[in-house]
Amino acid sequence: MEIWDSHCHMDDDRFAEDREAVIQRARAAGVTTQVVPAVSAATWPRLKAVCAAFDGLLPAYGLHPLYVAHHRDEHLTELARWLEAERPVAVGECGLDYYVEGLDRDRQLDIFEAHIRLAVDYDLPLIVHGRKALDDVLKYIRRHPGVRGVAHSFSGSEQQARQLLDQGFLLGIGGPLTYSRAKRLRRVVAAVPMEGLLLETDAPDQPVAGRQGGRNEPAYVAEVLAAMAEVRGMAPAEVATATTANARRLFEPRA
Repeated sequence: MEIWDSHCHMDDDRFAEDREAVIQRARAAGVTTQVVPAVSAATWPRLKAVCAAFDGLLPAYGLHPLYVAHHRDEHLTELARWLEAERPVAVGECGLDYYVEGLDRDRQLDIFEAHIRLAVDYDLPLIVHGRKALDDVLKYIRRHPGVRGVAHSFSGSEQQARQLLDQGFLLGIGGPLTYSRAKRLRRVVAAVPMEGLLLETDAPDQPVAGRQGGRNEPAYVAEVLAAMAEVRGMAPAEVATATTANARRLFEPRA
């Protein structure tokens, strides 16, 4: 099976000591491709170097809302230059986080909308973090017809899922699906069209069930795949084929 991990922070310091071994384990598990989204301007050069060093790592550049206090207007100007020069597969990770207290929401909204404009201008998909903020995510992407992308680590309702799909967004599904208590997420994944789903790990974060407290790895996306196959009543190979086709459709350059 060919599997894409559509969201994996392989440039993270937690992989510094054994990054090559982690990637080898991923390839042995059938994970041929990983999309590696950035979180801050300071990390873009390291992310670029990591992706250049290993086959199958695809870079994306953006400014994560958790670090909104560190983002500057000049970073957005610099982001446009990086998109022009590097031609990554996506813009992101970007978005809104209303879960963590103390983050400037107005500033988050301004930066998120700037990312949306860049994604439209450069005809690139958007990798969106939308924790406890999906209604505002939807509000802002509706303002910009033609924007497309993925709602990373989707955890919303079926209604929100279908609204995102209607706007040209896919749903990134990761480790939370492997937990039996994630009943709403499992219902959503079972109900929406297969064409709207992507597999992801968010490694080194969001470990799968049974691996709590440990570092997540891209190889474990196979366990997310198994959970998706279970809730949808499909063979794992069918899920791999469908989600890989979805990832290619979203991230590979359009003719």
